[in-house]
Amino acid sequence: MPIADIIKFALVACVVAFAGAADAQVRVDITQGNIQPMPIAITDFVGDSEVAVQISTLVENDLRRSGLFLPIDRAAFIERITNVDAPPRFGDWRIINAQALVVGRVLRQGDGRLKAEFRLWDVFGGQQMTGAQYTAAAADWRRIAHKIADAIYERITGEKGYFDTRVVYVEESGPKNKRVKRLAIMDQDGHGTRYLTRGDDLVLTPRFSPSSQQITYMSYAGGNPQVYLLNIETGQRHVLGNFPNMSFAPRFSPDGSRVVLSLQEGGNSNIFAMDLGSKQLQRLTEGAAIDTAPSYSPDGSQIVFESDRGGRPQIYVMPAGGGQAQRISFGEGSYNTPVWSPRGDYIAFTKQSGGSFSIGVMRPDGSGERLLTSGYHNEGPTWAPNGRVLMFFRDQGGGPKLFTMDITGFNEQAVPTQAFASDPAWSPPLN
Repeated sequence: MPIADIIKFALVACVVAFAGAADAQVRVDITQGNIQPMPIAITDFVGDSEVAVQISTLVENDLRRSGLFLPIDRAAFIERITNVDAPPRFGDWRIINAQALVVGRVLRQGDGRLKAEFRLWDVFGGQQMTGAQYTAAAADWRRIAHKIADAIYERITGEKGYFDTRVVYVEESGPKNKRVKRLAIMDQDGHGTRYLTRGDDLVLTPRFSPSSQQITYMSYAGGNPQVYLLNIETGQRHVLGNFPNMSFAPRFSPDGSRVVLSLQEGGNSNIFAMDLGSKQLQRLTEGAAIDTAPSYSPDGSQIVFESDRGGRPQIYVMPAGGGQAQRISFGEGSYNTPVWSPRGDYIAFTKQSGGSFSIGVMRPDGSGERLLTSGYHNEGPTWAPNGRVLMFFRDQGGGPKLFTMDITGFNEQAVPTQAFASDPAWSPPLN
C-alpha cells in the first residue's frame, strides 16, 4: 500500500525585523468572537511565474479561511511589486487600507527544487515584521505555501499556525445501506487526498498521535475487530491488539508511548491504558458503569472520559494512572466524546439534548461551557494542533461532511472532500 513520504523542508534563512509600532498596530486577538478580519494585501509572488502565483494564491486562501484576515482584491493594488528586496511604497498600500502586506519570490534552482521567500510588512508602521526562505521539491509547492501562511498567522496572532497539517478521516461512498468505508488522508484544506486502505474491510475511528505521524484505527479485516498502528511516513503497519470488546478507539498519550481505550465487560465498560512497547494493559476504572471515550490532557497527567455512572452520560476527569474521578459536566442532556485541547485550556465534546446534537467546549474544571454549533447531527470534534480550531462532521440526512470552526463558534467552514466523510483526526504539525 503506497503512501507518499512526508517532505522534509529546509529553513534556509530567516530575516526578522521587529518594531514597537508594528507590534502595537498589526495584531489580531483570536480569543474574541466575531472579530473584524484584518485587511491584508498578498501580492503575486515574483520569479517562476506559474508556481509563484500558485503559492501566493494558496497563502491567500489559507489566511482567508481562518476568518481572521480579509485579503484585498489584487485589482485594487496600486504598486506592482517587482523587487521584494526593496521596501514597498507604503503610501500606496495605506490608500487601499491594507494593514499588512505580503511580498515574495519563487525561484527554481539548478537541481529542480524551489526556493521561496517572503516578507511581511506592517504598512502603517513602515516596518518589516518577519520574513523567511524555504526550499523544497517542486512537486511540494503546496507545503511551501502552507508554511508561509503559518508564519504570517503566528506573527500577527501570536499563536502557532495550523495550515501545514493533515487530517485523516473515514471516507464513505456507495449506497446508504451499503457504504464502503476506507481511510483517507488529506491536507487540512481538503486537497491532496490519498487513501490508506482499499475499502475491502470496514474501518473506523482513526486517531492521530500528537507526537508523530502515526495513527491508530480499527479494522474488521476477516470479520474480527483489530486495532492497527500505522506510520504515515513509512507506510509500516502492524496489529496493536485484538479487542473484540472495545467500545471506543484508542487515543495516544502526549508522548506517543501509550494509548488509552475502553473495553466492554458484560454490560459495562472500563478504561485501560496500554504501553505500546510492552503491550501491557493497565486497568484505570472499575465498576458497573459504562466508562468510555477517554482522552489524555496535553501534559499526560489526567484523562477526561465519558461515563453514565451518574445515570446518563456525563464528562469526568481522573488522574492518568486511575483513581478518584471528578464530574465536570452538569447540564441537561448527554455529554459524549470529550477531547482535550492540545493547549490544555478547553475540552471539546458532543452534547445531545432536545433532539439536537451540539459541539461545545468547557474548561477542564467544567466552567465556561459554550455550545459552538447545534443541528441535526454534529459529532466527532478534533482539535487543530494550535488548539484554536475544531473540525467535526455533520450528517444532514444524505451523508456526513466535514466542517471547521474556531473556538469562539464563528467562522464555520465546509471542508471539501471527494465523497462523504466522517470521524476526522487532525495531525500534529508536519516536519
